[in-house]
Amino acid sequence: MAGDKAVATVSKPQMRGLLNSAIKRNLTISITLAVISGFAFKFIVGNERKRKYAEFYRTYDAEKEFEEMRKKGLFQSC
Repeated sequence: MAGDKAVATVSKPQMRGLLNSAIKRNLTISITLAVISGFAFKFIVGNERKRKYAEFYRTYDAEKEFEEMRKKGLFQSC
């Protein structure tokens, strides 16, 4: 009759090194998320910002801007 019953054994709780294993797990997760977030920010925000700056300086005319500001009277010496 003793062989008929299925006995479930419970594994022992981890008593030593629990903090170290939790730190390793949390550090791995946090570094992974930081790298993913960094690349996502670069591709979503950084590349778009670079594109807008390139477009602005491709069409920017400093002389035209200077003349507009001079005509508005923004300079005291010009």
